[in-house]
Amino acid sequence: MAPLPTHFLFFLFLFTSPALSTPSHTHRLQSEPSDEAFTSVLISQNGLDFLKDLLVTKAISSIIPLQLPQIEKTVKIPFVGNVRMVLSNVTIYEIGVPTSYVRPGDAGVTIIASETTCNLSMNWYYSYSTWLVPIEVTDKGRASVKVEGMEVGLTLGLENDGGTLKLSLLECGCHVRDILIKLDGGASWLYQGMVDAFKEQISSAVEKAIPKKLEEGTLKLDSVLRDLPKEVPVDDNASVNVTFVNGPLLTNSSIGFGINGLFTAKEKALVPRNSWNFQLPVLCRDPAKMLGISLDEAVFKSAAALYYDAKFMQWIVDKIPDQSLLNTAGWRFIIPQLYKKYPNHDMNMNISLSAPPDIRISDNNIGATVYADLIIDVLEAEEVIPVACISLVIRGSGSVRIVQNNLAGSVKLSDFSMSLKWSNIGNLRIYLVQPVIWTAIETVFVPYANSHLAKGFPLPIVHGFTLQDAEIILTNSRITVCGDVSYAEEDMLRHSLLFDAF
Repeated sequence: MAPLPTHFLFFLFLFTSPALSTPSHTHRLQSEPSDEAFTSVLISQNGLDFLKDLLVTKAISSIIPLQLPQIEKTVKIPFVGNVRMVLSNVTIYEIGVPTSYVRPGDAGVTIIASETTCNLSMNWYYSYSTWLVPIEVTDKGRASVKVEGMEVGLTLGLENDGGTLKLSLLECGCHVRDILIKLDGGASWLYQGMVDAFKEQISSAVEKAIPKKLEEGTLKLDSVLRDLPKEVPVDDNASVNVTFVNGPLLTNSSIGFGINGLFTAKEKALVPRNSWNFQLPVLCRDPAKMLGISLDEAVFKSAAALYYDAKFMQWIVDKIPDQSLLNTAGWRFIIPQLYKKYPNHDMNMNISLSAPPDIRISDNNIGATVYADLIIDVLEAEEVIPVACISLVIRGSGSVRIVQNNLAGSVKLSDFSMSLKWSNIGNLRIYLVQPVIWTAIETVFVPYANSHLAKGFPLPIVHGFTLQDAEIILTNSRITVCGDVSYAEEDMLRHSLLFDAF
């Protein structure tokens, strides 16, 4: 059997409905507007908390060490006079965030880090002279600073910009509640003078530096989001349209995204529009699950229609477990006139679909009805002679499962019907032919399909994250996958993901 596109097999055999339907040659899904969402992604509060913790950790590691500007000031100290003080090499080398939370809302996504601590190191220097001591007195050393009770907050805006996500920093602030300075060396009078002189300046420098660094990270992250592809290749012929539809849907405990999600031919241009009123239809039984992904049956129908139009749904079967059935001698009691006209001739079966598979997803059931023509060919020398054509209506039942981040599955043949379309060797007794065709489907097509279905196709999950404890929910016309996610630092680094923007 000639090899088939792996992802096509998934859609051809996996989804089946026992209900009969009439094939249609109007492939509406090939011209679906790109302003409709057929794949929905929901990030719950637990998922947002998970991402927030990753983001905070990544932001801290990218901020430190953070160099602050040199601070210089002249202060007047009793009995000493004017003292020139300088703080240099001021560096934030440690930040601790014991408490943080994230809240989506109408204004955007707000992240607050409370009771944050910040440790700094620096060099200090002072010089002075008095009328009692006409020469200049200088000293220098190291100092450590501990900032306590710091609160950092930012609000991020998310919007759809031509099918991609645009990230903007709406608000960002930092407030220092208290600061402790410890000098290594120096006189006691200098300690109090240093504290009085620089406490406010150090606090102000920290309050300016951290928001500036977060703003830079947000701009980089926005650039990464804008560079995300609008289509993801499936194979040499098809891609999935992953343009975002309208803006994200924010509630007080979740963020939802609508993605077009349909399969398209690679050469077809994607022109996103934003007129469809997107409503998030992701419903997980367990609201504690971090992530929910809902796939409309239109996604699978678009794949079936695409591969059908690309004429990939055609196979020549020249090898089967019972190879004797591919010789006219094996048919001499089933179709005697075939053996009489072509004794001991090799044969093959040319199977092509007469319409895209009719895919149906319903409560607790998934599947498709496949309409095909089977042409029996006789091989004579270098010539291929078509002798009869049989119309098939194949129905099967399928199941799906999660394999890492892929939606995989398997298929079972339920039943099929057949009728003679034309014949060059007279009338055929279909009831005798039917068991042979059933055997061919059961022993050739179903195992071949299942070997590919076991691989599945990727769900829209970013590299570095792995779906865990997932459950699959089947509802009318939709497959929903709900689960938690884990994070692998090495994968994130290897794939240069969004968090690297900070």
